Amino acid sequence: MTRVFVPKDVVALALGADRIARKISELGAARGATVEIVRNGSRGMFFLEPMIEVETPSGRIAYGPVSASDVASLFDANFLNGGAHALRIGKAEEHPYLAKQTRLTFARCGITDPLSLQDYEALDGWRGLSRALAIGPTAIIAEVTQSGLRGRGGAGFPTGIKWKTVADCAGDRKYVVCNADEGDSGTFADRMVLEGDPFMLIEGMAICAVAIGAKKGYVYCRSEYPHGAKTFNEALRLAREAGWLGNNIKGSGFSFDIELRMGAGAYVCGEETALLESLEGKRGIVRAKPPLPAHKGLFQQPTVVNNVLSFAAAPFILAEGGAAYASFGMGRSRGTMPLQIAGNVRYGGLFETAFGLTLGEIVEEIGGGTLSARPVRAVQCGGPLGAYFPKALFDTPFDYEAFAAKDGLIGHGGLVVFDDTVDMAEMARFAMEFCAIESCGKCTPCRIGSTRGQETIERLMKGENIAGNLTLLEDLCQTMKFGSLCALGGFAPYPVTSALRHFPEDFQPHMAAAAE
Repeated sequence: MTRVFVPKDVVALALGADRIARKISELGAARGATVEIVRNGSRGMFFLEPMIEVETPSGRIAYGPVSASDVASLFDANFLNGGAHALRIGKAEEHPYLAKQTRLTFARCGITDPLSLQDYEALDGWRGLSRALAIGPTAIIAEVTQSGLRGRGGAGFPTGIKWKTVADCAGDRKYVVCNADEGDSGTFADRMVLEGDPFMLIEGMAICAVAIGAKKGYVYCRSEYPHGAKTFNEALRLAREAGWLGNNIKGSGFSFDIELRMGAGAYVCGEETALLESLEGKRGIVRAKPPLPAHKGLFQQPTVVNNVLSFAAAPFILAEGGAAYASFGMGRSRGTMPLQIAGNVRYGGLFETAFGLTLGEIVEEIGGGTLSARPVRAVQCGGPLGAYFPKALFDTPFDYEAFAAKDGLIGHGGLVVFDDTVDMAEMARFAMEFCAIESCGKCTPCRIGSTRGQETIERLMKGENIAGNLTLLEDLCQTMKFGSLCALGGFAPYPVTSALRHFPEDFQPHMAAAAE
């Protein structure tokens, strides 16, 4: 029996992975070969998807990008034994894109069957939760605090402090809420966890539950992730059957369960308080703070709200120790960050690395520059409301404080690359338009400011009253940045002001055209 791994990650599915799996089964049977198809997650090298792997005595040999029409030639080349072929990559872990990574969170993703408890346990699964159950809440929080883990959803708030706040807060009950509403453009790490290593998220949330004394957890997932939702729900069922969720987990006396809830497509529900409102069955609008969710969150009870990647880091931290995690990174940015490299880039995909690489290294060396082979002009970091960084800032280390010093955001780790054909005036206009469409409407700076901002940029693009409209736009951006209730309105100025600061010439052609 030869095992062939064919990813069921959405990227691979979109490129024909299901057809490839069927073709391998059909041709294997026709040629008398005994083949077992394993549907794994993706290793994150999307430029090679669908990338299939064959288990051989010398290790797993990868081939990609494969199409259904390639399967017959793969059999002819004896790929079941790692035979030579134009698409042969060799051992995936030896590919430069993977070999350069530091995979702590994504150590299993793409290697295991996402729904195999045996695979998960064989690669250190449940070690963190087992230790958490043994050492108790105080020691768990001490490890997470020592690790230096900060919220991977974008805010970068210290996770240990958040957990301790909820643990110390009195309440009738406490909740663990996972924000899987991954709405930023160019981001896909949360989806890869849900589809490729769901038990890791379950384990991380359970560790948090032990730390704060919660009995119930919720994962709030965006509606655009049906494949991830299906896989995660099945993982929840399997974890309950195996005793890792539910009553009296592994005889510890501790009980905790998780429920998956699907959103309805509102970008603002990625903001933690709007998410909580939606979970309660209400309209997804932002709450004023204080009180913080840590004090009065879901159903007005103390609640930890963390991103998928924050919870996913917890199993490693508890299994290996906070000091081991903190040994990676720089300054106050400790551990690793799963970078999501997208846009006009040659080698798009997930690249997990310790904090500290420069933006230029990430884009030019890891990403390979633009797919169009034209010069890189700008990179937007931190989603649709992140700042645009020009090549002049490519020496900036990927670090929370370093980016903040350049008026930028790391956000969820997404980087979208643009070549020299991009119109930065149009990108600035789009940022305000996006905010106007996605605003929940609760606060005036975001609701009105975004609409007026879009109109003002359009007037600038037409060359109307340049000085006056620039002053108005700057004033609008300041009002939105400091007056909005949440990060949607507060961050919308970042792409606008960065486009004006770093690419002022892009507003000139529009003005000149209007004057002719």
